[in-house]
Amino acid sequence: MIIGIMVLGIGFAITRYAEWMHQNFGSIGWAEAHFGSSGGSRLFYKLIGIFFIFIGIMLITNIFSTFAGWILSPLTELGQRSSI
Repeated sequence: MIIGIMVLGIGFAITRYAEWMHQNFGSIGWAEAHFGSSGGSRLFYKLIGIFFIFIGIMLITNIFSTFAGWILSPLTELGQRSSI
């Protein structure tokens, strides 16, 4: 739960201070090319922050392992399928 709160806080900070991160870490070429000409990096920083917030909420509510198992289930079930 403590780690979830920390991840949630980091995600909030990344989302809130996207402009500061852009000024200190610079623009991201891929994001500028795909998300827009002048605001692509800021949007990308905010999307990263929202992703961290989402992961933090899942850690706090203790559903991260269930969600990760669901996401990775196609990879883990490949060896278990039998060909008929």
